[in-house]
Amino acid sequence: MKLHIKNGRLIDPANGIDASRDLYLADGKIAAVGAAPAGFQADRTIDAQGLVVAPGLVDLSARLREPGYEYKATLESELQAAIQGGVTSLVCPPDTDPVLDEPGLVEMLRHRARSMNQAHVYPLGALTVGLKGQSLTEMAELTDAGCVGFSQADEPILDTTVLMRAMQYAQTFGYTVWLRAQDAHLGRNGIAHSGPIASRLGLSGVPVMAETIALYTIFELMRSTGARVHLCRISSAAGVALVRAAKKEGLRLSCDVSAHHVHLTDADIGFFDSNARMTPPLRSQRDRDALRQGLMDGTVDAICSDHTPVDDDEKLLPFGEASPGATGLELLLSLALKWAEEDGKGDGLSQAIAKISPAPAQLAGLAGGRLEEGVPADLCIFDPEARWTVKAAALASQGKHTPFLGYELRGQVRHTIVAGQVVFSRP
Repeated sequence: MKLHIKNGRLIDPANGIDASRDLYLADGKIAAVGAAPAGFQADRTIDAQGLVVAPGLVDLSARLREPGYEYKATLESELQAAIQGGVTSLVCPPDTDPVLDEPGLVEMLRHRARSMNQAHVYPLGALTVGLKGQSLTEMAELTDAGCVGFSQADEPILDTTVLMRAMQYAQTFGYTVWLRAQDAHLGRNGIAHSGPIASRLGLSGVPVMAETIALYTIFELMRSTGARVHLCRISSAAGVALVRAAKKEGLRLSCDVSAHHVHLTDADIGFFDSNARMTPPLRSQRDRDALRQGLMDGTVDAICSDHTPVDDDEKLLPFGEASPGATGLELLLSLALKWAEEDGKGDGLSQAIAKISPAPAQLAGLAGGRLEEGVPADLCIFDPEARWTVKAAALASQGKHTPFLGYELRGQVRHTIVAGQVVFSRP
């Protein structure tokens, strides 16, 4: 199909474009920006007057719950949620059941996703067999099967020697290790940020040093091995400061933050609202402000949704018994715009898009995140002024739980295009 998108405001942070330009798509790729190619005959024209035409969003952490947890969510429901949110590419952690530690499982997941012709799915392979932190997986075979990196998800490696060997192996073959900085013992049974609010509510705490001690270990191993590491969901002011220093030192490092942590604090637990039960936990206002500043100065590279759908049976429980996690794919764009509107310069649109499209695409080694001739035609066309209220019934995700229920947010997706095909249009 040949598409002509006209009258839209093109925003492409990777190429420094923010202007009214037409876009021409053919054979699943961008054929031209600005002027039509010779002999171009559009099969369909989309009038984007008053809308922003941006690269498709890239989400660095979205649990699709398949295989093994289909009672929480399915590929059908979560990929529909992705395209409704303008997300055209997503990276999924390996903590499925069974764990993504064998090439056959990865190939099966990718085949299922491709057959739906919706968002692109890029799995992370397990760093260790069964995520048990003992034996390394066959990273080369998993890479051939389609993995874009290797992760322990939220499962720590108790034996530092195993982590060192994993990083040595990854460095040898140029793989990226995706790690969440969490000490295996400090705050192991914690469910909220260690501080006055947790104490007042009688909740067991997860101290900030659980993150910083893990960071010290990771950075020391990086110095020794030369490995490339992506830090998943940094959560504290102290953590941001350590990442800033490590980047200045020249370590091969990147990091992301969840959209929830950009806006919320431990005060949002309120009267034991289980929708605010997260991993890592929502931290103090000082921590949240440091994360936002880290995004502004480039210390924090990207915003992810940390999409973790949870069913009613596991969420509608007392705070301490509820499963952590929240839906986020359909909120990623609006929450990024909210951050940029509050902290950015000017209208902030380019800053917001940069953190949810070109930056994560580059970190994951994907071809998307830019609007230029020859790249895959993955696009998000949205109304930056449209306001909508977050309601559970309106979410496509099977997981209806989010701490943003009832919030009025700005920015609504009108069209999502994947590989040159319009996969979602809002009336």
